[in-house]
Amino acid sequence: MAEENGQGEAAGSSQPQRQVGLQKIYIRDASIEVPNGPRVFTEEYKPDVNVDLNTRIENLSRETHQVTLTVTVTAKQGERTAYIVEVQQAGVFQIEGFDDDKERGHLLGSYCPSILFPYIRESVGDMVQRAGFPHFLLQPVNFDLLYAQHQNNQGGQPTDAGSATH
Repeated sequence: MAEENGQGEAAGSSQPQRQVGLQKIYIRDASIEVPNGPRVFTEEYKPDVNVDLNTRIENLSRETHQVTLTVTVTAKQGERTAYIVEVQQAGVFQIEGFDDDKERGHLLGSYCPSILFPYIRESVGDMVQRAGFPHFLLQPVNFDLLYAQHQNNQGGQPTDAGSATH
């Protein structure tokens, strides 16, 4: 029977343990603009809303990465902009034991943004409401599908996680 060390690995095993850990989560940047206030509040509120979503990955070391999820929400009333909200939610992730670039790319491009999404969703909704508009709720996002589409657009090559924008 194999003995285990304090970390659950079999003694003598050279296989590194696979781990993903969230070290820190924070709002990197946030802003809201209401360029046509107070006029926009005197009209019937039926906006056309556009949501833009981007991911940026920065390698801090071989195992440590900052993933920044950016959401920009623009609401227009006809030709007037009701509001623009932009939030950058960042997380520092420790990823160990994933030596395959394809697996590491999927973690950074899909799994990590999905961890950040509930935080950015709350921040965006709160900012819209504080600006005097009805609460806005970001719809769920399938980050696996977005990552797969991004990979297809890149010709199937793993993305260099140094400064990728998805």
